This record gives sequence, structure tokens and C-alpha cells, in this order.
Amino acid sequence: MLFNLQGKVAVITGAASGIGRAIAIKLAAQGAYVQVLDLNESAAKAVADEIKSQNFLAQAHACNVATQAEVKAVAQKIVDQRAHIDILVNSAGIAHIGKLETTSEADFDRLFQVNVKGVYNTMQAVIPFMKSNKKGVIVNLASVAAFVGISDRFAYSMTKGAVASMTISVAKDYIQDGIRCNSISPGRVHTPFVDGFIKANYPGKEQEMFDKLSKTQPIGRMATPEEIANLALYLCSDEAAFITGTDYPIDGGFLTLNT
Repeated sequence: MLFNLQGKVAVITGAASGIGRAIAIKLAAQGAYVQVLDLNESAAKAVADEIKSQNFLAQAHACNVATQAEVKAVAQKIVDQRAHIDILVNSAGIAHIGKLETTSEADFDRLFQVNVKGVYNTMQAVIPFMKSNKKGVIVNLASVAAFVGISDRFAYSMTKGAVASMTISVAKDYIQDGIRCNSISPGRVHTPFVDGFIKANYPGKEQEMFDKLSKTQPIGRMATPEEIANLALYLCSDEAAFITGTDYPIDGGFLTLNT
């Protein structure tokens, strides 16, 4: 079977909704024992229960990725129970609308704590266990915003640029330890967050704004979370064993076809 993850333990952050949820379900279906990490404990349990209802393996953990001690405690708990961690997918993240002048210090710090420090915390917690096993795979969720200017996304773009550069550094520093590290840069993805954002900011114009945002991708629509999950599955699998230190845009042509 292609993309066989039987026997693998996969830690996915932000796995209670959106892209993280889709990745958790996809990896579990391929045989991974999925560890569903999320700040929202009840939502994490719901995803784990959904996976288990399909006769796949999952366990939920409440975890604030911005708190290093909490992340390390969860990682140690997983290793104590499962003996190893083979895959880490960093999907936890938050968004912010605003340019530099409209980004408060509190906003900046909040974005940094989750989107940058959160990725640092999880990789620092997991890499020692991967080193001891001489193998491991890390996939970080970056964004097309890391590479092009997107209006009113100052702090968010900053954090995703950091994720992309951390990915390269980790790939270089741990290649001799058998650890691969890559990132995925989605364009707009149709998640509950997008629907909530449009409803809150454009009341009465939801469909108009949805169509407008969809058409910013040359392909004419937003991605589905499942499409992002398919790419994550490939990068986590042994079929991608020759790939490390690479970012993969999945953006409907946003980076290369927009003029």
C-alpha cells in the first residue's frame, strides 16, 4: 500500500479543526496512531472519537503549543505510552488582519507566541526522541503569505516567514540524524475560520466576498482541507524519503500565475 503509516505515531497540532483535523483523519486512515493536540480539549476529543469510530487509532491531548512546559509534558506522555514519535505536523496557528500601524504590540506577541514559538516548542520537544530513533518526519504549515506581500497581513506574514526559515534550518541541522523537515504553503483554504471571518466582517455580503476571495487563486476556487492533507500525507510517508528542506506551495497558481 502506498503511503503506508502502519506502526507510526503521528503528533498533529491544531488538529481539532480545519487543516489539522483533515490531516489527522488522513494519516489515521493510512495506519498512523494519531495524537490529536489542540487548545480546545473537547474539540480534540471529538476528532479522536471520529477517527476511532472508523476503527482507526487516535488519542486526544489538550495542549497550548505556546507553553513550552506543557508541550514537553505532552510529548513525554506520548513517548511513555507509545515508545516513539515518528511524525510531527505543526498545523496550529492563528490569523490576524492588519498592516504594521494597525498591529498592536499585544497582537504581534500573540501571533508570535502561537505561530512561531509554538512551532519551535513542538520541534524542540519531539526532535530528541526522533534523534534517539535515528528517524523522523516534520511537516510545518507555512503559507503563501511567507513569500509574497498580501495586504493587511503584516504579523501573519511575519510568522509564516519564520516557519519557512525554521524548516530549512531544522532540515539542515538534523539530516544526519535521519530527520526530514519540510513545509507546506497553502493559498486560501475553505475552513470554518474563513466562513467565520467573512460573516463577521462582511455581513450581508457573505457570498460576494466568498466568491471574491476564491478568485484570488487563478484556479478559481479555494483549496479544501483534504487537498492539503493529501500533500501532508505524501511528505510524511516513506515515498517522500528523498525530500527534505523544501517548501511546497499548494495554492491554485497564486504564487506563479497571478500577474
